[in-house]
Amino acid sequence: MTVMTERTSHMLVEEFEQIASAAPETVTLEFINGRIEEKRVPDGDHDEIVKWLQKRCMQHRPDLWLYAGERGLKVEAYRKGRARPDGVLAPDGRFAGDGEWSDPAGVLMTVEVTSHDRDTDRRDRVEKPAAYAAAGIPVYLLVDRDACEVVVHTNPAPKRRRYIDVHSAAFGEKVMIPEPVGITLDTEVLKAYVR
Repeated sequence: MTVMTERTSHMLVEEFEQIASAAPETVTLEFINGRIEEKRVPDGDHDEIVKWLQKRCMQHRPDLWLYAGERGLKVEAYRKGRARPDGVLAPDGRFAGDGEWSDPAGVLMTVEVTSHDRDTDRRDRVEKPAAYAAAGIPVYLLVDRDACEVVVHTNPAPKRRRYIDVHSAAFGEKVMIPEPVGITLDTEVLKAYVR
């Protein structure tokens, strides 16, 4: 799938959830900043980056799990949004009993890996960090394949809908993800996943 579909919407979040639950498995929908968006199906390099990050998180924080791609989050502070991050780091078992969309309470970090499409700049670099900060998620990690860098957003200011601290590191550098995550990533391997 190579097309990103979006339209401005005035629908209720409950209406969006009904549409999203009826979508075929090959389509992933999000509702961010008043728009319905179809999230692009990831390529193999994208999947390898998420898998690499899952392994690092497990090695350093076995009490946590990086839920990859399937966990929907309610980011209601930002226009009653619904997002499906590429990764959601939370205590193991945090989402037991939840439906398709979970409250972000207890989520320590969200992860996005850029896709090679026209909406990456707006979606991953602008709207998603604003939504995750507004939801009070402590860390937003962006693996930016276009810029060949990892960007760590911390210290959310929910009322301002932004993260106060943003640190960028080129692929190949070591990146410290501060508490409550508390791990260091050697990003050398990410050079292999850039085209």
